[in-house]
Amino acid sequence: MSTELDLSRRPAKPAATGPVNLSGLSLVKIREQMEALGIDAKKAKMRAKQVSHWMHNFGVTNFDDMTNIAKDMRAKLEQNHVIERPEIVEHKVSVDGTQKWLSRFGPAIEAESVFIPDVARSGALCVSSQVGCTLSCTFCHTGTQKMVRNLTAQEIVAQVLVARDALSEWPTPSENRKLTNIVFMGMGEPLYNLDNVVEAIDTISDCEGISIGRRRITVSTAGVAPKIPELGARTNAMLAISLHATNDDLRDEIVPINKKYNLECLFDAIRAYPDLGNSKRVTFEYVMLKDVNDSLAEAVDLVKLMKGLPAKINLIPFNPWPGSPYECSEWDKIETFAEVLNRAGLSAPIRTPRGRDIFAACGQLRSESVKEKASDRLKARLADTTPAAE
Repeated sequence: MSTELDLSRRPAKPAATGPVNLSGLSLVKIREQMEALGIDAKKAKMRAKQVSHWMHNFGVTNFDDMTNIAKDMRAKLEQNHVIERPEIVEHKVSVDGTQKWLSRFGPAIEAESVFIPDVARSGALCVSSQVGCTLSCTFCHTGTQKMVRNLTAQEIVAQVLVARDALSEWPTPSENRKLTNIVFMGMGEPLYNLDNVVEAIDTISDCEGISIGRRRITVSTAGVAPKIPELGARTNAMLAISLHATNDDLRDEIVPINKKYNLECLFDAIRAYPDLGNSKRVTFEYVMLKDVNDSLAEAVDLVKLMKGLPAKINLIPFNPWPGSPYECSEWDKIETFAEVLNRAGLSAPIRTPRGRDIFAACGQLRSESVKEKASDRLKARLADTTPAAE
């Protein structure tokens, strides 16, 4: 009997000692920080709500702005804590208005997030859950980057705060928002970082803070079947499946996790997702790859796969990246594929590529972060402690 080690589950390294960054923390963890200051449990809960409201509803980054907290308490907070955003290594804006940020969460720990205007009700933010990825889907640029580590819940939420800063969307507006939807479709496989994703969704959906409802949060998975029902039970978020093939042979090749959880296993898990219905449909993502998965026969097979499921299918023209082995299907072939699905009564919009000029489109995200070897870390520590020669 063999045992598989999933390195994507390895937690992030603890932060170095020093002031604790409260920005993006969950209410539970902010309350723990208040209790660590000697505040009794009941008052700590109230104080945590105040601090969270200032940071996540008003977007403040200075304790002095928290005017309903006494000055001595603000001073105490400032002695032990900070309110900081991650370092923005790069910020690009596409000709179509799409924005992309490369955020640095620590030395050599960088991930990308993308804001796409004029989708859903207003605008969607695509967030990353990992630095790198273990799944190696052959059409995805992120899959060419080896896994570095999971992002913490705080680091996931920080991506939302960065976007809100750039959009000048503080305090949280009650209407006419620029950012209305969150999609976990960036770097990494969210279900291999489920605990942090769940905690991040709790913070993002808090009605006293960022206040983006759970029905406007979508989590996409390449098919980690055992975790799919758990995701629904713990988050009540919308589910998306990165599908891209209608048979196991092809999906084994382009989405290798299918070798572990085949289509039958995957669709059994999808049907177990809580509360599916017309108002809570599963989104299936299907990247159109020229002469690979775009035949009429595969369109018919896709209709059969959807039988009995409340589903929407996003047909995604392949977005090229350096060294990619695929080409995008011809436009008329994509439209013909969509017609087959539409005639069968399925919703099958063709997604307009956004942000291609800044490598922000679906499947193009990647950072240059690499996992540091333990031997290299040891050498660096020894170098730091070795006295310099006189």
